Amino acid sequence: MAHHKSALKRIRQDEKKKVLNKYHAKTTRNAIKTLRSTSDKAEAEKLFPGVVAMIDKLAKRNIIHKNKASNLKSKLAVSVSAL
Repeated sequence: MAHHKSALKRIRQDEKKKVLNKYHAKTTRNAIKTLRSTSDKAEAEKLFPGVVAMIDKLAKRNIIHKNKASNLKSKLAVSVSAL
């Protein structure tokens, strides 16, 4: 257990950040699943920019790696254009 006030504060902050990061990551995963399951091209093209923005935000906050974000966006773009 931590003995310094700063260490205790860091533990509290890390817990808050973990919960928020988990929320944003899960929300993005759900949006990706929704986009992939969409069979209507017009609706997929409407959802695509929002999902890309969510992925970019995760990469910017270092929740996911920037290369993983690139790969996700690329594969989603291919799947949307193939509809």
